Amino acid sequence: MTPASTANARYAARDLAHVWHPCTQMKDHEGQVPMIPIRSGQGVWLEDFDGRRYLDAVSSWWVNLFGHANPRINAAVRAQLERLEHVILAGFTHEAVIDLSEELVAVAPGGLTRCFYADNGSAAVEVAVKMSFHYWRNRGRTDKRRFVTLANSYHGETLGALAVGNVELYKSVYRPLLMDVITVPSPDCFLCEPGESWADHSRRLFASLEQALARHAREVAAVIVEPLVQCAGGMRMYDPVYLEMLRAACDRHEVHLIADEIAVGFGRTGTMFACEQAGIRPDMLCLSKGLTGGYLPLSVVMTTEPIYAAFYDEYTRLNAFLHSHSYTGNALACAAARATLGIFREDRVIERNRALAAHLAARVRELADHPHIADVRQCGMIAAVELARDKASRTPYPWQERRGLAVYRHGLERGALLRPIGDVIYFMPPYVITPGEIDFMVEVAREGIDRATSA
Repeated sequence: MTPASTANARYAARDLAHVWHPCTQMKDHEGQVPMIPIRSGQGVWLEDFDGRRYLDAVSSWWVNLFGHANPRINAAVRAQLERLEHVILAGFTHEAVIDLSEELVAVAPGGLTRCFYADNGSAAVEVAVKMSFHYWRNRGRTDKRRFVTLANSYHGETLGALAVGNVELYKSVYRPLLMDVITVPSPDCFLCEPGESWADHSRRLFASLEQALARHAREVAAVIVEPLVQCAGGMRMYDPVYLEMLRAACDRHEVHLIADEIAVGFGRTGTMFACEQAGIRPDMLCLSKGLTGGYLPLSVVMTTEPIYAAFYDEYTRLNAFLHSHSYTGNALACAAARATLGIFREDRVIERNRALAAHLAARVRELADHPHIADVRQCGMIAAVELARDKASRTPYPWQERRGLAVYRHGLERGALLRPIGDVIYFMPPYVITPGEIDFMVEVAREGIDRATSA
């Protein structure tokens, strides 16, 4: 542990006296897991109060696209701050939210022309779920009130978002509070049969979803999926053909398709939006995280004119979508988002990322021969390796052994923020990372895996 006399230790002690941290067993911080107070950030690096630096290999929970303290985003937020910090978005508007909406419509899959704002990813999913249910109600289809979701999916931790997800670690305790959903097997290609391609596996697994829709379409409002990568479910990945088949099935059965691209949007999978790789347009597209480059909380649900029209009516019909957040369309967050989209346009980020993704893939593939790595997978600027006690059978380590935690602790010792999901070690760095920093990041992970699996 850090000596009590250090600046880090003093800030950590003050923190632990009052702050309750997310997704954390706080008792861990009394011993084996050090609290790291961060003083500043620059590019892909974070610096603590003792002057130690950490490469942010997880983009600070997948939000940071263009580095900490990015001068262009800084300037945009600073300029907006001098004009307007926030205004109620009911009955009022402002330039930043208008400009941002126009720019999002220009880059999103064609036909997504309406933007409904909230302030985080879970809230966006809540908006989409309520919007779908309410749409069918306004259209006289009050029987359509259920949702279909994939096994191992994650859509957030507010109650509606939690209900349409399927990661037991987050969901099991709160199950009595949640609405009932229809869950079908995930097309997760970790589960491919020997010799089976990702595309063939995804086609085979789609049969379960098709059957569920054929049986329940009359009562189903929407299917919700994370396109291509189930991030919180262990960075499990699948083929775009599944999305193609899903879009066609939703059309056949008159069911909405909600694409939760909160984690995978804005270039993470190699295209601006993951849905592009299947050539589809969802009925609702949920975006957050990288939307503001990791600066400020903001989310948006993009949808179509027909869905918008179902709520457009005389006041006395009481068909309006009565959902709101105090900070909806916050001007500072919109300014950060506009600057982020500007960097994508001006720096040809998607094209440039191809070389970075290829370098990341090559380095991660070098881990494939490790005796305790069962799988290596990659999709754009997301890569993951999965540990196993037995490589051949893919038998996992008992979760109680917390092998991934050993990798995390080694990373901190060596100057890298690696935050595994269980025993899945993943890389989702900011796009400003260099090939040399990728080399360092993967090498530190390899050392940590060696240490974690040596006993």
